Amino acid sequence: MLEQLLIHQPKEPISFMIEHLQRNNDHVPKIVILGPPASGKTTIAMWLSKHLNSSLLTRDNLIARQFPHVAFEASKHYQRIKMISNTLFIQLLQERLGEEDCIRRGWILDGIPETREQALMIQSLGLIPKHIIMLKAPDTVLIERNLGKRIDPQTGEIYHTTFDWPSDPDVQNRLVEPAGISELETAQKLLDYHRNIIRILPSYPKILKTISADQPCVDVFYQALTYVQSNHRTNAPFTPRVLLCGPQGSGKSLQAALLAQKYGLVNVCCGQLLKETVADKSSFGELIEPFFEKKVTVPDSIIIKVLVQRLEKQDCVQKGWVLHGFPRDLDQAQMLKKVGFSPNRVFFLNVPLDSIIERLTLRRTDPVTGERFHLMYKPPPTMEIQARLLQNPKDSEEQIKLEMDLFYRNSAELEQFYRQAIILNGDQDPYTVFEYIESGIINPLPTKVS
Repeated sequence: MLEQLLIHQPKEPISFMIEHLQRNNDHVPKIVILGPPASGKTTIAMWLSKHLNSSLLTRDNLIARQFPHVAFEASKHYQRIKMISNTLFIQLLQERLGEEDCIRRGWILDGIPETREQALMIQSLGLIPKHIIMLKAPDTVLIERNLGKRIDPQTGEIYHTTFDWPSDPDVQNRLVEPAGISELETAQKLLDYHRNIIRILPSYPKILKTISADQPCVDVFYQALTYVQSNHRTNAPFTPRVLLCGPQGSGKSLQAALLAQKYGLVNVCCGQLLKETVADKSSFGELIEPFFEKKVTVPDSIIIKVLVQRLEKQDCVQKGWVLHGFPRDLDQAQMLKKVGFSPNRVFFLNVPLDSIIERLTLRRTDPVTGERFHLMYKPPPTMEIQARLLQNPKDSEEQIKLEMDLFYRNSAELEQFYRQAIILNGDQDPYTVFEYIESGIINPLPTKVS
């Protein structure tokens, strides 16, 4: 839709977007098949048209149409001088692509555009294909192939005296030799094609696939079908919505801080957010405070409202966010999805129990300065400071084992819910973990990373 807004630049963008959404045709085929004479492009285009249920447009069937005004003028012009100007031909194409079947079911252009001028005119009208297929084969093969070409005048199907002869005797009897397939005429057409194709291709640098036509037609078709059913990777920016899951002590807070620092994401720690809400004396804070005083869990219904209020703020919408501390179980994950805040990147940080215990049981806080220490990784500088350090009751080994047990009881369901999540080994250098997370945000990694 953004592409169409940029192309058409409507005076009433809201009405344009509503109409565009009502069409619901962003995913219909828009395919161009190019190739030299006798490369089989018409056969491939016909097969794709039947398989994808899309409209097939060729030079001949565009000019042969009777009812639209432009088609009528084009037909008269063509009958008079056996040629048609690029301007009239592209007007004819535009008129056809604006009809209901092409809009709803998509379209396939067989051998169009024929020249660079046509390609530029098509682009200037905002008619942008999604996939370009160019068939390629040696000229000697094409000349030999063209000599055996035959056409069924009833169906338009193309056959070959050597490679694709019909089994039905009735079809055999009505086949005709098309005009212009002699060796000299084919060589001239190939010369014209090569002169034009090298000027057409630069118009479609990122959506072009070249397929060898010097192989069985069925193989060419399946290669073409595989390509047109693929989606191109977009370079458009996206707003990261990152979820970090892991047990207490797995390093979620540090990784969130690193992501926020490097990418400008809003760091949303659920526990810290609840504390700030209470400190602000807001209406939600008044609801939460009694639970804090009694040291019991805040109900999910209140937590989700506080989260929604934070994630709806402009900084989260514009910059993106990294969330940790919620969800902790399947019910919370489903609630988050229901309110419309599904993450587009999810990471699970796995750390063994022994490492978690080492990380957490040795944490200490200086009651005088509030500074935090770790007896192994960040010991206090003096014996005086060490003597006054205190341990948070939550960091006792018994409490940690209870928290770990609760997390891993719920983690399997969470991993199942977030099927595209990336599972990382969090028991390594934090900056190594960050590199994996960073790679997963820019370009998703395999499900398991050790």
